[in-house]
Amino acid sequence: MAASPNSNERISWPKRAVVTAGMPYGNKPLHFGHIAGVFVPADAFARFLRDRIGAANVRFISGTDCFGSPINEGYRKLVEAGEFDGTIAEYVERNHEAQKNTLDAYGISLSIYEGSGMGHSGDVHQLITEKFIEKLHENGHLQRRSTLQFYDAEAGTFLNGRQVVGRCPVQGCKSEHAYADECDLGHSYAPEDLIAPKSSLTGTTPEMRPVENWYFDLPAFADFLRGHVAALEADPEVRAIVPQTVKEFLSAPVVYIKNDAREAYDAVAGELPAHQLREAEKGKQSFEIEFASIDDRDAAREVLGRAGIRFRTGKALVPFRITGNIEWGVKAPVIDGLEGLTVWCWPESLWAPMSFTMAVNDKMGLPRGSWRDFWCSEDAEVYQFIGQDNLYFYGVAQPALIEALRPGDILTPGVTEHPIRQTTLVANHHILFGDKKASSSGSVKPPTADELLDYYTVEQLRAHFLALGLDQKSVGFKPKPFLATPEELADTRVADPVLKEGALLTNVFNRLARSCFYEAQKNFEGYMPLGDASEDVVAKVHEVLRAYDETMHRVELHTIMSIMDEFIRWANKRWSDGIREVENTGDDELRRQVLVDSFFLLRMATLLMHPVVPAGAEKICDYLSFEFDDFFSWNYDFENMDELCSAGEITEARHRIRELPPRFDFFAKHPSQYK
Repeated sequence: MAASPNSNERISWPKRAVVTAGMPYGNKPLHFGHIAGVFVPADAFARFLRDRIGAANVRFISGTDCFGSPINEGYRKLVEAGEFDGTIAEYVERNHEAQKNTLDAYGISLSIYEGSGMGHSGDVHQLITEKFIEKLHENGHLQRRSTLQFYDAEAGTFLNGRQVVGRCPVQGCKSEHAYADECDLGHSYAPEDLIAPKSSLTGTTPEMRPVENWYFDLPAFADFLRGHVAALEADPEVRAIVPQTVKEFLSAPVVYIKNDAREAYDAVAGELPAHQLREAEKGKQSFEIEFASIDDRDAAREVLGRAGIRFRTGKALVPFRITGNIEWGVKAPVIDGLEGLTVWCWPESLWAPMSFTMAVNDKMGLPRGSWRDFWCSEDAEVYQFIGQDNLYFYGVAQPALIEALRPGDILTPGVTEHPIRQTTLVANHHILFGDKKASSSGSVKPPTADELLDYYTVEQLRAHFLALGLDQKSVGFKPKPFLATPEELADTRVADPVLKEGALLTNVFNRLARSCFYEAQKNFEGYMPLGDASEDVVAKVHEVLRAYDETMHRVELHTIMSIMDEFIRWANKRWSDGIREVENTGDDELRRQVLVDSFFLLRMATLLMHPVVPAGAEKICDYLSFEFDDFFSWNYDFENMDELCSAGEITEARHRIRELPPRFDFFAKHPSQYK
């Protein structure tokens, strides 16, 4: 007999877990990238953890990001166009409700989905933001800096981040969609480095005027981050893109200057802080000058700017902005007399999951400090599902911010024994639309998540999204109804790639489930026969359980789909082979054993597919007449079906199941697919 799946051979899981799924901006509905790239993978993993370690021990956290310049700009444009006449808060709330409805439609089982500026979550988040920033200041990690901010003289106003557009100044970046201090590929830079800035309000070139704000001293954590990234590189379960991206920002500050400006550089080189010159490599268009610190690099930028020398900067650790000067935002605490500031949306969105954990625990009637059981305890883990574009914030800034708080706790000053723990980042590559990166603000407009539901079922889409392998590389999403030519649409021989995994559900998995039920109704009076499963069946189940568990620990969801494809097909073939032999021999005892084995295999396939296609899996459980909490649990030996049944049922060697109607589908096709 195979080893028990709950033996010491199994891998270790935390006792409690938080799963986060980022925070969509409150300025638009969700497009397919939000759902496919983050929410479905996070939901599948959260559902698995609930089954694996118990639902009470898991928090699945997300919410609408109510603040940030994209929201201000989206609101301004709609108001100016006469398409919206409410307040900005009402605008965000409208979008939040649309997002929530979409997430509900896709079966995203969040513990909480509120907003950083809404209701109780908003109140908690305001409090935590104040405590967080005050603690950073108390620990000596905030700098008061006078910096330059874009000002539109024609409009008579300072511009928020999305009201300035230009080209990214970071060396090697090709983004033509750069904003005040970050581009759409996730690079951050000083506003004054933005190339060819234009105001989206008036189309004029904005001025730079000084403002005072608080900045987190991120460069001071360079040594910590080097140690942190070394640990990430040594962990085989951390996706390679995480340490690779973090390391890009740990290089010394570098300025890149075009070769044709060499004479101009030579003329001012003596005025620059001490630096190392590296000549252009063969075929390169720029030479490099490297500085010892970011302050030296910034001083050099001023000298080069005065000399009219164009340059680009390399990725490096720069002070991380904490506050800003726009009105719509989380209010910043008054420190050292600096008043009237709000918090930049990125830092506050990094600690928002903590705020949301506190808020949901409040709603559950748990003590306020219970959030620490999830974020601080050594037997807990936080898994953060993010897109690769956001790795600078989650992989560079967030670890340093958490490290900066280690001398104390943000809600209980003086508590030092349980600091906030570093999180596990689950970073996905881009999901493309066809073969192009899709963005709702770009030229390639992706379908909304809601539009996809006009052509596919939720479970077809969930299975397909998880099978794409975004943990490995950027992958194209190629829905035939949206990308095919009219001729291809009319040609039924042209397959729809999105339906590949759906066929496993609507054909093979359906067939296995229906065969078991109809056979029980035909020959066993509507009862599922109980008894020991065959040795090879139990061995196969334990083999799959171990592979599944290990794969989930690595969060390789596309491999989960491969494992389940093979297992469901194996189970269906074993049923087909077995019942064929029964029909040929008329052996009633063999018939009973085939059904015992097949129901056991159906149970295991349903348990393991529950995170992927929860609605269909729960429908199977319902027709099997078991309680969800019992059926979808890993706290069994997984030897047979008896362990789910009462003593009386075991004595009678049978369990009553619900009658399945003729031609019943546990996994149906979308109505548009029946032709």
